[in-house]
Amino acid sequence: MPSPLHPSRPSVVAALRAAGCVFAEDEAELILCAARTPDEAAAMVARRTDGLPLELVLGWAEFSGLRIAVEPGVFVPRRRTEFLVAQALAAAPDPSVVVDLCCGSGAVGAALATALGTVELHAADLDPAAVDCARRNLAGHGGRVHQGDLYAALPGRLRGRVDILAANVPYVPTAEVALLPAEARDHEPAAALDGGADGLDVLRRVAAGAREWLAPGGCLLTETSARQAQEAVEIFLRAGLTTRLAASEELYAHVVIGVA
Repeated sequence: MPSPLHPSRPSVVAALRAAGCVFAEDEAELILCAARTPDEAAAMVARRTDGLPLELVLGWAEFSGLRIAVEPGVFVPRRRTEFLVAQALAAAPDPSVVVDLCCGSGAVGAALATALGTVELHAADLDPAAVDCARRNLAGHGGRVHQGDLYAALPGRLRGRVDILAANVPYVPTAEVALLPAEARDHEPAAALDGGADGLDVLRRVAAGAREWLAPGGCLLTETSARQAQEAVEIFLRAGLTTRLAASEELYAHVVIGVA
């Protein structure tokens, strides 16, 4: 708990609420518990009221019961993506090789490895900041993180061996990136958000190459929006994958699953 020298909880709640933080009470508790000194608490409150996402203020995001390290310039994992993790575990409960493509912080890979135990885990991202962050989050799982453009980043020996290929690709249409909440628009890399004209450019590239990398019966899973879901399913089908769509009303999540 915060010491008496920290800013008072009511004053922090008031400052956060004035800045428009909807969950001001919860955020105040997290900030005051995380801060080691009064000066650090005040600085964290100031960063939050200036609009920095709470996860970047704290240095971590909660995802699938884990604390995932995040830092400025790296995509912050969303709770809805926990549905992708659950679908991957249901589709391939005993995998040998798992790949977290477009890994960002490595949250999906970390969640899968935590649930599965011993598994050969690889992750890849084009962004060096994301790669550094993912290495921190996956080190305890023996994960290997590679930098590069989609499959080009992966070791060639993985071809035909991947049981779970989780690809949380960017899927916001280019014209809609400017309409995103400021926390995403101003503090996360555009490449982690912008999916091209219809939001499905990266998904198309991932689907097109999936069969080369998947083991027999291996599955590709990717997240998309409700509006894009049917077209995403068609893209998977055209790539030769046996495809279905899973949705969670609670998390407002849509995951396309394709099996080789």
